[in-house]
Amino acid sequence: MSFRQAEQYLLGTINETISRRLPYRLERMHAFMRELGDPQRAFLSVHVAGTSGKGSTSTMIAAALQAGAMRVGLHTKPHLRSMTERARIDGVAISEERFAALLDEMMPAIERTTQAHGRPTYYETLLALTFCYFARERVDIAAIEVGLGGSLDGTNVIVPQVGVITSIGFDHMDVLGDTIEEIAREKAGIAKPNVPLVVAVEDPKALAVIEAHAREVGAPIVRVAQAATVENYESARAGQRFNVTTARGRYEIALRVLGEFQRANAATAIVALEALEANLRPSIEAIETGFAHLAIPGRMELFSGHPSVVFDIAHNAEKAEHLTMSLQERFPGRRFHFVIAIGQSKDAEQILRAFASAGASFIFTTFATAGREAMRPMGLAAIAESIGAWGRAIDDPVEALAVARRSAKSDDVVVVTGSTFIVATLRAWWFEHVLDFETARV
Repeated sequence: MSFRQAEQYLLGTINETISRRLPYRLERMHAFMRELGDPQRAFLSVHVAGTSGKGSTSTMIAAALQAGAMRVGLHTKPHLRSMTERARIDGVAISEERFAALLDEMMPAIERTTQAHGRPTYYETLLALTFCYFARERVDIAAIEVGLGGSLDGTNVIVPQVGVITSIGFDHMDVLGDTIEEIAREKAGIAKPNVPLVVAVEDPKALAVIEAHAREVGAPIVRVAQAATVENYESARAGQRFNVTTARGRYEIALRVLGEFQRANAATAIVALEALEANLRPSIEAIETGFAHLAIPGRMELFSGHPSVVFDIAHNAEKAEHLTMSLQERFPGRRFHFVIAIGQSKDAEQILRAFASAGASFIFTTFATAGREAMRPMGLAAIAESIGAWGRAIDDPVEALAVARRSAKSDDVVVVTGSTFIVATLRAWWFEHVLDFETARV
């Protein structure tokens, strides 16, 4: 099987999932794992759930563990450029050749699972491949990001050393529920007996649900707000600096990523790392080193220029609010021009309300990717108008970015945001056509 054939097979499973609404996800995932020899049991793990921040927090945890001289796997989703990004070891994605070979080896197990439980979905197959890769490569520990929810997510077949819930907000309500309590209950489903559950959630209703479920299953809770203090923030040319203080000591953190929300993610990652058993726990120095070299593509990623351009995935209201606050903190008094596309299933009105609070202008565009449907740009423009904002609709994403850059003054900031797919599309175009060795990145 070539990598192209592997991609085509997996993209075909997206269409099958949509058309059949395949049921019993976790039961099928358990059966799939048994057919593969339960590779998820071959390595230790940290399991990270949450509406927002789980990908960044997982990446921070992996970076710190790697700096502590461990062989570390990292699974996050979605990917920006290639499916291979779902399975990384020590920061390096699996090769296309290895990816295709592993999927080829997995096909008999896929067929046996299909006969009894229905074909594993796109997400389940990629996740299973990741687990097989980590097991074959004998990673010491892996940071595993939850895909959707928690209790029925495919990642919930693991029994981690530490569980993490970063935040609770309104997203994927068609699957997780209409209230904050229902969403919290789904995410709390990652709790396991005697496994510390690190919780950064502050909403009282969500927190009450999580704490009740943790008590029920016997998972000791560690609240980030009680375990860590973030202070002494200052903007730096390469990102930001701040301190995190815990009972263990004081961490002097330098991050190459921007945003107030990344400070919260850093504190959550530190508390999670401290919750590991002593033989797994990185030193304060290793955590500081890991964070200092951290890169998180598509997360408040800034390229300086005239105007400057920021790429940030903000596909729900909570992420949009965090991005807006962080932009205003980092660029006080500057004007923002948003290039934005939003998935059909998302709450576009609430996302746009968050961005409109910054007094920004908008250019609405779209994206094309298998199994995902974008809102029409004119539809987004109509929603913006209904809340007192204004924007142009341009179907071609590259043209939308070009128009935004031409419209902006030299000290303005162009922000590419919304769906992962629009950020991935325009970020790839930017690297291929705009970025060169003389481009300053801050």
